[in-house]
Amino acid sequence: MKKLICGILALALMHTANAQKFEGLAPTPPMGWNTWNTFQADMSEQLIMETADIMVSSGMKDAGYIYLVLDDGWMTMERDSLGNLVPDPKKFPHGLKAVVDYVHAKGLKFGMYNCAGTLTCAKYPGTRGYEYQDARNYAAWNIDYLKYDWCNTKGINAREAYTTMSNALRKAGRPMIFSLCEWGVNKPWEWGAPVGQLWRTTEDIWQVFDSVHSHGTWDALSVMRIADLQDTLRRYAGPDHWNDPDMLEVGNGMTYEEDRTHFSLWAMMAAPLMAGNDIRKMTPATKAILTNKDVIAIDQDPLGVQGFKFSGKDSLQIWFKPLQHGDWAVCFLNRGSRETAVNFNWKQTAVVDNVFHYTLKQDINYTLYNVWTGKNEGTTKKPFTAAIKPHDLVMFRLKQQ
Repeated sequence: MKKLICGILALALMHTANAQKFEGLAPTPPMGWNTWNTFQADMSEQLIMETADIMVSSGMKDAGYIYLVLDDGWMTMERDSLGNLVPDPKKFPHGLKAVVDYVHAKGLKFGMYNCAGTLTCAKYPGTRGYEYQDARNYAAWNIDYLKYDWCNTKGINAREAYTTMSNALRKAGRPMIFSLCEWGVNKPWEWGAPVGQLWRTTEDIWQVFDSVHSHGTWDALSVMRIADLQDTLRRYAGPDHWNDPDMLEVGNGMTYEEDRTHFSLWAMMAAPLMAGNDIRKMTPATKAILTNKDVIAIDQDPLGVQGFKFSGKDSLQIWFKPLQHGDWAVCFLNRGSRETAVNFNWKQTAVVDNVFHYTLKQDINYTLYNVWTGKNEGTTKKPFTAAIKPHDLVMFRLKQQ
């Protein structure tokens, strides 16, 4: 028995000793669309094809949304006699490969979901014990992105489980982004960089601005509660290894101001931008938020530095993000329920990034380019003053003159 146990441990160590993810797949945070926030497991071949069409025709693809990801519920409730996962034939009557090919033909990339546990969160077959077999199937289906969840994992070591799957993907030979949806329970930011391209940092998001949503045994978090938990993690993020504060809830029931603030904050945090609304029915306002090229450029900035909360007094928060070529992004955000005033003196306020060692220069004047109005609104020569509506913000790109 001791020899058997030693053999099992040795095998586990062999699989987990050195994670070897595919490098260079996410030099900037991944962008795309995911089924879960709106549809949960209620997906279909028609939904995926229609969504792929709209991702192209709406301009989302041109804006950078490349990955179309099936979340939990794409498979049948049982593996087949050989242990393979089986795409649900009722949801995909022409087979999953036909859907993947359709999405690829649109110039998009295709993503899948599974779980490190014995079952997924929706009680479909998990991958535990089938890592290499499942990875081979994903490669055969030409999958480009794998989201890997953390339900039904009692007694499982997170680092071992995710490293094993990472190595299985590598062994299968098809480069694909590996998204560690571990909820931050085991601090994946401390060990995830060689394992995958992004890792979840919190519990799930919900379409509320500043509270929690109870699911009975656990609480989903709001936009601002998730933002609160990110700032100390920014030292771990960068090109090809991103903190993931979860998918976007833009277009899912919050106000226009709250949606705009949500999208802006995710850009400031260099977060993956995974839309979660029904884009077939999105309003012009939602489309304008999701495809704002100036905000997306801040998120996708090649410098790859996650922004930080510079100050927070009463309801007013100020966030900064260093950008390439000496530019900066800044958000003046009103978290409160009443209008608030801001008066920020650029020349008398030292702004220093103490983690990545960037400093906003006070001896030059930056142009204040408002990324939501598309207009230049003065320079840093004079203090910035404004009245900001509840749950809204003013967001500038500071351009060196």
